[in-house]
This record gives sequence, C-alpha cells and structure tokens, in this order.
Amino acid sequence: MYVATVKSSFEKQKKSYSNSLNYGSSGKSVKDFVLKQVSHDSKIMVFIEKHFNLDKGHAHVSLIPTHIEIANLKANSLSGLISLGKVNDSRYINKFFESINLKLSQSGLFLGCVETYADRKKFLTSKWPVALGWFIYLYDTLFNRVFPKLKITRGVYFFLTKGKGRVLSKAETYGRLYSCGFEIVDEATIDSSQYFVAKKVKAPVFDTKPTYGLLISLKRIGKDRKKFTVYKFRTMYPFSEYLQEYIYNLNSLQVGGKIKDDFRISPEGRIFRKFWLDELPMLINILKGDMKLVGVRPLSPHFFSLYNKELQDLRIKFKPGLIPPFYADLPETLDEIMESEMLYLKLSEKSPFLTDVKYFFLALNNIMFKGARSN
Repeated sequence: MYVATVKSSFEKQKKSYSNSLNYGSSGKSVKDFVLKQVSHDSKIMVFIEKHFNLDKGHAHVSLIPTHIEIANLKANSLSGLISLGKVNDSRYINKFFESINLKLSQSGLFLGCVETYADRKKFLTSKWPVALGWFIYLYDTLFNRVFPKLKITRGVYFFLTKGKGRVLSKAETYGRLYSCGFEIVDEATIDSSQYFVAKKVKAPVFDTKPTYGLLISLKRIGKDRKKFTVYKFRTMYPFSEYLQEYIYNLNSLQVGGKIKDDFRISPEGRIFRKFWLDELPMLINILKGDMKLVGVRPLSPHFFSLYNKELQDLRIKFKPGLIPPFYADLPETLDEIMESEMLYLKLSEKSPFLTDVKYFFLALNNIMFKGARSN
C-alpha cells in the first residue's frame, strides 16, 4: 500500500475531500492525486517514480502531514509513504517520523522533503537587495532557527507559528530520520528543497531528551571498554551524532582521519574546532577521572569498530586523553593513525609518565610552530 501525504495548504484538495483521512480504491487515484501537485515531467515526479510504482496498490491520502493522522493507520501495513509537505511545517517532527516508522513494513520506503538551512539562506540572500536580503536572513535565522531551540522562547515560538516554517539543517533532518529507525537510500535537490527517500531498518530510538544547547554530552568508549560521557561545545547541528556511519560511508575519511566534506559541522563549529574551543569542556572529564591530559582520543562505538582488534584491546587498558598522539606524529590516513596510537600505547606500557611528557612537548611544538590544527 502506498500513502501520499500533502500539506493542508492545498485548498483545492480540501474541497474535494470531506475528511483529513481519505481512501482511494486504486493505484491510479494515487498517481492522479500526486500529478495534481507536480507536473508529469517534473523532476519531482521523476524522483518519485524512481522509487515508487504509483500505478499499483491501494492508497491512503492524508491532507495534513502530522503524527495524529498517520497514527490512525494500521501498523506495519504500508510498503511506502510519500509526503509532499515540507518537514519544516511539521510541529512534532520526531513523532511524525516515528509514526511513519510504525506504519511501514520492514524495508518500507518513506519519501519526504525539507527546505534546508542552506537552501533558505540562498533564497533569502538572492531574492532581495544585498543589505536587505542579509537582514531578512539574519532575522529569519534568529526567529525560525534559534527561538525554537531555546527554552525561554520555545513556547512563544510554537504558539505563534504552530511549528510551521522552522529552519532545519540537512544534518538535523537526516539525524532525526536515523534516530527514528530509517536510513537514507537516495536524495536530490529540486526547486530549492532537499528530497529524500529513507528506508525503515529498525525501531525508533525514542530520544526523549535531545540536546540543542552549546554544551553537549556524547557517549565514548573508555578504559576497560566502559562507556562514559564526554562533554564538548557543540560544533555540529543537532542530531548529527546519529549520522556517523552514514556520513562515513558517504564521504569516507580525509587526511588526518576526519570525515571528508562533513555537512554536519556548522559554520561556527568550524571556528571552534580550529582553535580547540570545542574540547575545553573535556577538562571536566579529566577532573572526574574519566580522562587524562595526554592519551588516545575517546572514540564513539562506530569509530572504535574501525580499529583492528589488537589496537582495540590495547586501547581499553588506558584512559583516553585530551591531547592525542596524533598531534605528535601528524599521521594522515586511518592506518597511520592506528600505527601512531599503537606506538604510543606500547611506549606507555613501559613508561607511562615519561611517554606522556614526551608526547605533550612534541604535540605542543607541532601546534605552535607547524600549525597543526583540528578540522
């Protein structure tokens, strides 16, 4: 069964259907309905038909893309769902995605679209004269991106807007999808919007306390393979932590072991990383005893899984550190990074204090005189 969900702003369709939930008896009714929204030869229609056969199966059509309408459908009953309304206009985004997950069968497809932060910026700064365009863009960013995430302004914002028109980054949208049990299988930028096809792969995580603030906490693998919480200043858009495997498979690693072309990093985040401001809160971890000043980086489970077993077993014998051996050896590839860490850890087994002193001054020299920086 295929589902087509469209925005409530389509007044003509509102007149054609008496209720927000309507049923068609054939696949043709779904295709006809979609064709009323997009032309037959449009890029949107081409993208839809690349993944969905609209000529087959029964269909459910909802005029209001909310979790409430989706919740009325039978669980695990759908092989596909198409949403032509922008995610930006959904009041409860995660609930909407979670409801879709529940109603889709395993490996079922969900097609949606979002106006990303980059798309909105390009549109606003090009539509108006330069000075006016940038003023409108800054106002829009403050009101539609910052206000929904601050506790002090969140209530007023959603009262005024009902959640419509929020500024969302591509990273946040995709991160929310992954947290809700989907994985991206295709994407395309069409008419200043990011269209995506996501496949249901598992049940939602149900993150009840997502963090939007400057200070974030992340789970990392420490000594004895115990997970602990690392504190950092935010350099990525919200929900980016769910995209590590996706972005790694998409872009792999660049020189220095960082992910190449990582769209999860915000503009201000790049500045924070360049001067290590994002890592200052890890001093809390040092005071708590989870980390030490010099040592291998605390890794997420995904990055830890990329290391060979010998290095994994050696790593968990030591506390991770704030200043890694990377800055002493300046390796470029993942293999070189692993060799660098292996050498440091084996030296630490023999003489932990002197090894840390040696690596501290080697790192300090490279940072001060060779311009070693974090990406």
